[in-house]
Amino acid sequence: MNKNQVLEHLKKNPKNIRFEKLCKIAEDFGFKFRGGKGSHRIYIKAGINEMLNFQNVNGKAKPYQVKQFHWSSVKSFF
Repeated sequence: MNKNQVLEHLKKNPKNIRFEKLCKIAEDFGFKFRGGKGSHRIYIKAGINEMLNFQNVNGKAKPYQVKQFHWSSVKSFF
């Protein structure tokens, strides 16, 4: 899938995204892993002021965090 298809997939189904998949997608989109504690992982990207905090809940990412990633990724394209 290309980046537009990935973003569309995340937008359509934010409730069913695996945590590890979201972390991999974030890195593919240029976000850098900055650490985390426990079930949390922090990602940052140059040119984007906010950091992304992903939380692993039973192997899935929280839907609002998927939406935050989607929004940040869309902003970084423009």
